[in-house]
Amino acid sequence: MKPLGQITVICGSMFAGKSEELIRLVRRATYARKKVQVFKHALDDRFAHHAVATHTGMQLEAIPVHNTRELLCKLEDDTEVIAIEEAQFFDEELVQLCVELADAGKTVIVAGLDQDFRRQPFGIMPYLMAVADEVIKLRAICVRCGRLASHTQRLVDGRPAAWDDPTILIGASEHYEARCRNCHQVRRVPPAFRKRLLKRKRSKKVNV
Repeated sequence: MKPLGQITVICGSMFAGKSEELIRLVRRATYARKKVQVFKHALDDRFAHHAVATHTGMQLEAIPVHNTRELLCKLEDDTEVIAIEEAQFFDEELVQLCVELADAGKTVIVAGLDQDFRRQPFGIMPYLMAVADEVIKLRAICVRCGRLASHTQRLVDGRPAAWDDPTILIGASEHYEARCRNCHQVRRVPPAFRKRLLKRKRSKKVNV
């Protein structure tokens, strides 16, 4: 029988342990004597250009690529497990490629940020999560209050970033912190995003 393919998506904020989980799953596959290839987006050169690297110093050899087409060109036919780091930076073609690989009996492991610093869905991650067989959502610890954190706080010169700052800014602890929803901050949020449905609902009740 043809092997049963699978897509596993590992997501969460920065400092939640996404890379550690990807490395753990890849190592399990190698212990099972599966042929594995690990890819990462070339934008992520914070710790090592040719490796998936964690904030704690763990590393796993990886092939840097700039887009889905380049990944596909470097993918070997007999590879059984494909791991992809920093998926939020990839183009939309990655979603279809992951589905095709899983349909062909491959195991696909994808890791990435599910939200940007504004707490908005990041790139193709929502689509990958939708087509996944398994979604592993990890949380970090808020540096302000110590509670569980699902959001990535960007800091610019020690201040919260503004809404209209660029979506992508490569960095680690010098630019980012993990924060809970109560401690997360963004400056200059547009009025359209400041509206709250609950407040509108309450105001209607008062008017009635």
